[in-house]
Amino acid sequence: MSSPASAIEAPFFREKLGELIAAGSLEMSPRELHRAGEVASFLPADTCVYIPSLPGLPLSRMLEAIAAVRRAGLDPVPHVSARRILDRDEFRSFLKQANSSYGVHRAMLIGGDEPQPKGPYADSVQLLEEGVLAECGVREIGVAGYPEGHPSIPSFDINKSFRKKILLAREQKLGLYVVTQFSFAPARVLEYCSELARSAPSVPVYVGIAGPTDPLALARYAQRCGVSASLRALRTLGSGIARLVTHTDPKEHVLAVARYSASHESTSVVGVHLYSFGGAVRTASWMGSLLSS
Repeated sequence: MSSPASAIEAPFFREKLGELIAAGSLEMSPRELHRAGEVASFLPADTCVYIPSLPGLPLSRMLEAIAAVRRAGLDPVPHVSARRILDRDEFRSFLKQANSSYGVHRAMLIGGDEPQPKGPYADSVQLLEEGVLAECGVREIGVAGYPEGHPSIPSFDINKSFRKKILLAREQKLGLYVVTQFSFAPARVLEYCSELARSAPSVPVYVGIAGPTDPLALARYAQRCGVSASLRALRTLGSGIARLVTHTDPKEHVLAVARYSASHESTSVVGVHLYSFGGAVRTASWMGSLLSS
């Protein structure tokens, strides 16, 4: 039985949950661009939809995805994967067209998972140093946060790169915010958010959460993304992993973020970001159901 205090708090947390979803975003693969209209039917106008950079995906295809998202009444946010950029001039032309034709003003800046750079940029800091994003109309950049660390980059290097990005963004008058990697361990994510609130209090944070998805696909994505601590914890459950992931509604993770935000005046958390793993319509429907409840 819930206590009187929890009964009083429940509506407040539900309201906070709605705020986090309303301010939130989701990912949609370029392979799903034909379903942009369906995604939009569940979400408020101008919801941010992030378009991942896939291996081998030409910029022309990325531009088609951007156009589809904008036509659907949503706000396209392309991933800019530094190590996958083949040519400076081609990339500059892509950015200019994305901005002038489809109003792209925000980009998610990442290094990319390529073992070797495919073009002129070794990492996202080098790309940011050139100033091409600001020159081509981008006004705000997202950078990745890793609550469980990065599978191949030491924490010291990640923190050094993060500080450099903050300085470069400030110099170029770019807004900067963090989107965290998803995790099966909400407590670790919230600890990471507290660390950011102390070390970079002016940087907004969007907490990444795994959307509703097939458990095997989720485990596969987690392995690829380096969500190692969470996976180790799940594996200790043996055959229970599938049952746990299948029946763990993302709402519990969002509620954990809502409780954290409500109880920490100094929090920088402003919204959530849903990773859809190729199921953008399902994720958008889930978000819409919370907004309408």
